[in-house]
Amino acid sequence: MFRRGLWVSGGLFGAAAGLFGVLSALRPGPAPFSVGVPVGAAAPSPAAAEGDETGAARAANDDLRVHAFSLPRGEAPGLSCEQARAVIQQARTQLAYGPEPVDPKALADAAADWLDPYGLWSVSPDSPVAAAFTARASELLADLEGHAPRECSGARALGAALVAWVGELRRVYDAARAAPAASPEDIPEDLATAAGSAAFEGATVTRPARSLAATLGRRAGTCDRALGPSVAVYTAAARARYFPGLDADAWARVVLAAALRAYVPAIDPHGAWAPLDEESSVYEVDLEAHPPSRLWDKAERSAVGVKIQAGATPPLADGDVVLSLAGVPTAGLSFEQVEQLGFAAGAARPPAQAIVLRAGEPQPVTTWLDGAPIEARGGPVGPAEDDDELPVERVEYGEGDAVVVAVHDVRDDLGDELTRAVLRERERQGRPLSGVVLDLRGNGGGSTDGAIDALGLFIPGAALFPMKRRDGSLETDRAPEPPSVDRWRGPVAALVDADTASAAEMIAGALASYHRGPVVGATTFGKGCAQEYLDDEASAGVLRLTTLLYCLPDGTAVQRVGLTPTLHFPFPGGSADEREATLPHAPPSWHGPDVRDRSVLAHAEDGTWAASWPAHGGNVGPCKDEGTCRALRMLGPTAATARRTSGAKAR
Repeated sequence: MFRRGLWVSGGLFGAAAGLFGVLSALRPGPAPFSVGVPVGAAAPSPAAAEGDETGAARAANDDLRVHAFSLPRGEAPGLSCEQARAVIQQARTQLAYGPEPVDPKALADAAADWLDPYGLWSVSPDSPVAAAFTARASELLADLEGHAPRECSGARALGAALVAWVGELRRVYDAARAAPAASPEDIPEDLATAAGSAAFEGATVTRPARSLAATLGRRAGTCDRALGPSVAVYTAAARARYFPGLDADAWARVVLAAALRAYVPAIDPHGAWAPLDEESSVYEVDLEAHPPSRLWDKAERSAVGVKIQAGATPPLADGDVVLSLAGVPTAGLSFEQVEQLGFAAGAARPPAQAIVLRAGEPQPVTTWLDGAPIEARGGPVGPAEDDDELPVERVEYGEGDAVVVAVHDVRDDLGDELTRAVLRERERQGRPLSGVVLDLRGNGGGSTDGAIDALGLFIPGAALFPMKRRDGSLETDRAPEPPSVDRWRGPVAALVDADTASAAEMIAGALASYHRGPVVGATTFGKGCAQEYLDDEASAGVLRLTTLLYCLPDGTAVQRVGLTPTLHFPFPGGSADEREATLPHAPPSWHGPDVRDRSVLAHAEDGTWAASWPAHGGNVGPCKDEGTCRALRMLGPTAATARRTSGAKAR
């Protein structure tokens, strides 16, 4: 077991990931917000919390952050009884706090949800398996926690129920697939449009499974009759995945994998487990310094393949129905497997083959990805190119300008992004810079490395966040010391609201703890915990787990509390009802030691840093957002006085 990296996930998104029922059986949208670093064959990146790193070491670690996702096999994930129990024991032991008891009924509901990627097996209104999960809820929980017989009898009983139900649905499918077309007109001219029709519902499943099985069968039959042997392998794969011919023991393994996916968020609302075929769902890859390339922005599963809806990477095209990619038939893949296939095939070497149904083509088209980087092909590559530069607004402030930098999330390379943004503004001709404002409103967090590196621009070399593990051991990070030319010694401030969370709270809280600059806005979300990625003990998947609690450099708590701003300002948006403290099973709060460097802290008093904002004499603005101008007017000598009296602490 090794740790793959340390991140703090976004507040609201991370919270949603822990609620039972948030993910539907079909999971048509993005996976729960998660944070991550490299997986697969890539070497692990050391966690930020492992201690001080030099700039060279951090750069080397960034180079390791290259994904090597495996091609999904298309099988339903499965675990043995021993494997599931081993991973659960690992999660309970590594968790940063003692887990609360798991509710059997909630676990069973979430497990039934994770089990069913289509709306066929366990969540459809006519499925008898849903009732079986409810009846076996306590037994299933005992299976997982090792309080039941060795063979996990509850999971096996659910497996037996699935054998009968899936067999019935298979017969419905086969009958509909074999039924002849009523007339030649029933075979559409544009097979790409017909084969790409959406097959599955959204977050709420209302269609009876028998009806869905018949629809899938009719559409597969239409493709069989129109295209003959050229699609036989793909419709066969669809049948095998929608209606697996598993026995009770094999289905029990599928049940246990689904139950594990439900169990981890039940003890850790920011945690998750995913099998290797679907591990990309655990990570928030777009927040990495070097995100993996995507073959499309948006795609939808159909009865016999995957239809690309937007953002196709050439030679693929929007509207293509992908039947096979890198040798993997796409029909019947889960949503998570489709996402992982898009990453893995794009990185495949030699270049991957794609077989697609394309509008206007009478037969499937075979094409090859050309092996060039996706950005060279004109396709999407993580965040858009324009996103490489942080949005900056230059606002008149007194005799100079304030630079307002909008930081929407905390990417791995935020330190570099901020450095470039501030340097560009310093080099511009015209009015001098009065100060830098970090607009962290709505920022749900991200990478601790990104937060720590960003702080090096303002408080270089400072000891930062004490982090506590379950055993009481403490780790403390230190801000890097960038070249003198890159540092900003002038005034700085942070704008926050109720949706500012995690790594964004770290940035604002550290500036306040070192009296480096005021925090303006409302009490923040209050997520003072961090997650690590771990290979699971079963060698079957990846865990994202809350392994540390952190506090601010002065020891004040963030978890369940949030930052109390230096200057209160009612920015619109955000809800006091949606906070870390309201999240079921959220980690406890923790007050830690004051680790601030007195020599660094003294810089705010001796003038090394121009921590106080100058007077503006009412000359502020205009701003794109009037709320920003109103907040800036609160800075200046009055704000400095308030900071000295309040201590700018986050309680």
